[in-house]
Amino acid sequence: MQELLYKYLIVYSSSMLKAAFGPIMGLVFELSILETILLTAAGIMSTVILITYIGAGLRKKLIEKFAKNKKRFTKKNRKIVSIWRKYGLLGITFLTPVLFSPPGGAIIVVSFGEKNKKIFTYMLFSSLFWATVHTGFYFYLGREFVHQFIE
Repeated sequence: MQELLYKYLIVYSSSMLKAAFGPIMGLVFELSILETILLTAAGIMSTVILITYIGAGLRKKLIEKFAKNKKRFTKKNRKIVSIWRKYGLLGITFLTPVLFSPPGGAIIVVSFGEKNKKIFTYMLFSSLFWATVHTGFYFYLGREFVHQFIE
């Protein structure tokens, strides 16, 4: 039982950093697809919730940092603003697990001043979608690829 709890914790915590890490670890630990999807989505959402609630202070610090930094208009920042202007919260939350990582996406949506409830709702659907896609990919298409590294 304790070993299973450790496996769950590793899948969950690795998903907090990058959405694709959870499904890979779920496959390595031979968890079920459903367990892996739920733990991955939970890890992503934990990061989003944590960053969103500390977001007011974080936003203030980011504004202070970038106000002093003359390189505010970097190529990366322009791309993020372009995505935000074109697709808004929906675009950023949809692309978070693929392009930005859970911490990065959460920081972006908080920095644009979105309401917490809206952030949580959009991120929940995005995390469930991408957790399912990533898990399905690794479990069905990448099983042999992943197993060659762990054997």
